[in-house]
Amino acid sequence: MGYIGLPLAVNFAKKGFWVFGLDTDEDRVKRVQQKISYIRDVSSEDIARAVDSGHLTTSTQFDVLREADVIVICVPTPLKRKYTPDITYLVSAVRTIRTFLRKGTLVVLESTTYPGTTEELISPGLEKSGLKSGKDFFLAFSPERVDPGNQEYDVTTIPKVVGGLDATAGRLTQLLYKKIIGRIHRVSNARTAEMTKLLENTFRIINIGWVNEAAMMCHKMGIDIWEAIDAAKTKPFGFMPFYPGLGVGGHCIPEDPLYLYWQAKRYGFNSRFIKLSADINAHMPRYVVGCLKDFLSKKAKTRHFPLDKAKILVIGVTYKRDVRDLRKSPSLKLIELLQEQLVQVDYHDPLIPYLDIGTIQLKATALTKKNLLQYDCVVIATDHTHVDYKTILKYARLVYDTRNVYAGIQDPKIARI
Repeated sequence: MGYIGLPLAVNFAKKGFWVFGLDTDEDRVKRVQQKISYIRDVSSEDIARAVDSGHLTTSTQFDVLREADVIVICVPTPLKRKYTPDITYLVSAVRTIRTFLRKGTLVVLESTTYPGTTEELISPGLEKSGLKSGKDFFLAFSPERVDPGNQEYDVTTIPKVVGGLDATAGRLTQLLYKKIIGRIHRVSNARTAEMTKLLENTFRIINIGWVNEAAMMCHKMGIDIWEAIDAAKTKPFGFMPFYPGLGVGGHCIPEDPLYLYWQAKRYGFNSRFIKLSADINAHMPRYVVGCLKDFLSKKAKTRHFPLDKAKILVIGVTYKRDVRDLRKSPSLKLIELLQEQLVQVDYHDPLIPYLDIGTIQLKATALTKKNLLQYDCVVIATDHTHVDYKTILKYARLVYDTRNVYAGIQDPKIARI
């Protein structure tokens, strides 16, 4: 019942389905029962209507699966190590489902994973129940495509890709999602659907990696990367703008392509693009620390500014603008690196009142004249909409802007990535 499961549950409930939202997280279950949303893309009002109608019920007790006609799996699929998938949650879900699986059930996997997972892992795992895929139950893969915080596209307006382990499973899954989603694109099999999701996110990580490398290159050459991108995107074909920053965050972009990298290695294929892009993006927070040191040294008119004497304020710690999500946020990596340099570092984020993650235990700092004047430099890490950038520019001594929020403003106290 996270970023994928909750929107799906609410929208199926809206259409009159009887939906059981299952999660091991008791807090999530209680909040839905209390009609309180914990995800920005789903309103508390929508949850209240679904719960009050009786069409949405949440529970931590999985025996309700005995009554399910359709089971949709939306569990996390993180990385165990840098290049190794962790399918623990998926394996656990399959074990639980097969305990209660009955004839005629449609099982759909939405969790992003490597090509072949549905066929090689999910199907044999469920068949240990004694039921056969394609005969006693039906199995398909339909990748989630949710873009948290995107006001233009939600779960009902993003076209849905579905691929069944067999033709019947594909057709049933297509009919199911057609009830809540406008456009369904059915592919020939589950493996192709799995590849589709990884193709999308690998496209993103490679292009973000390239533009971050280009930003470092342009810095050496004395070229404004932001101006170059603005010029390039005037071309009406053959170019799609991507923008530099601290790297990539969230669950999808940093991890999904590495599932494909891992699986390709098993087939004897080394995807150099994926690894190179992931490494470049992972390097960006460290690169920014180096740029900060150079920027402070230049302004202090000294060859080496001692970072352990610096006070830095980081603006924005979530991985994405206007989204309350800290997963894999490169802003957190930046703070950790600054702390390692013995920098006194604080943060401001309108969505995150406090941080208690690993070595970072901080409360958000208010953006006041008095506070801003205390810092040697303010770093714009995540460009939230509801941040007073005018006040920052007015009172900050120096500003290092990784998101180009001060586009077009020529001020000697501003440096850009």
